[in-house]
Amino acid sequence: MQVPAGAREVFTDGACRGNPGPGGWAWATSSTEHASGSESPTTNQRMELRAVLEAVRAHPGPLLVTSDSTYVVNCFRDGWWRGWLARGWVNSARQPVANRDLWEPLVAEVTGRAPGDEVAFAWVKGHSGHPMNDLVDRLAVEASRRP
Repeated sequence: MQVPAGAREVFTDGACRGNPGPGGWAWATSSTEHASGSESPTTNQRMELRAVLEAVRAHPGPLLVTSDSTYVVNCFRDGWWRGWLARGWVNSARQPVANRDLWEPLVAEVTGRAPGDEVAFAWVKGHSGHPMNDLVDRLAVEASRRP
């Protein structure tokens, strides 16, 4: 996936205590610019999606979203969303797409950007010592503990 010229990089992560259970999401561009939130009950995949949706909404212009979620990254890298749209939000197994309520606005945000303001996605291995991935993981876990 080609990174747009001048893209700002944002790291995202989701966490869940139990699956389902209380969850948290976070995005960060630096140790001082970040956001997080929580939901309960929820799932880890929903929190991964929420983190990316909130990050994309918060950052106009060209963007590189870096996530440890293959669920999110592969959807855009491999174009799963194109098939979902063509089949009316049904997956290749002819089942309704899980988490459509989050996927639908995320796909619209990513695909609806003006030329030059595209969004690219990159994968980073979770819990591997990457400072920014560790930061968003910590923020998401902290958020999952909020009432």
